[in-house]
Amino acid sequence: MGLKDRITEDMKAAMRAREADRLGAIRMLLAAIKQKEVDERVVVDDAGVIAIVERLIKQRKDSIEQFAKAAREDLVAKETAELHLLQGYLPQALSEAEVAAAIDAALAQVRADSGGSLAPSAMGKVMAVLKSQLAGRADMSKVSGLVKAKIAG
Repeated sequence: MGLKDRITEDMKAAMRAREADRLGAIRMLLAAIKQKEVDERVVVDDAGVIAIVERLIKQRKDSIEQFAKAAREDLVAKETAELHLLQGYLPQALSEAEVAAAIDAALAQVRADSGGSLAPSAMGKVMAVLKSQLAGRADMSKVSGLVKAKIAG
């Protein structure tokens, strides 16, 4: 069963259980998926769904931060609940050791492709290699910081 099908089944289960908050969050996710399909005239695969979920998670984190600054604990709680639901659709997160190993492998690959040296401009190439491997399984902003530190150091 694909990820999109699993989300649809979860929506049906939330309807049956009369879980209004969970149902609303799942419908929001399905609407975002449908919007991408309509806008780009494609059928979204699991990788596309993961990208959409990551985007929505980032939005929720930003919203939580803003609502916390405004002392709106009711909205913080709602956004946090949606954040946890969305995180349930991401694949198993990688450990720090696995991320470090993937970064080292990507650096070695880019170093081999560029003739043995890594300039600061290689950051984009390294991140392109890592994005395909780690999408949905690691926080890419943290990965970016680690790569930048390894290239500079």
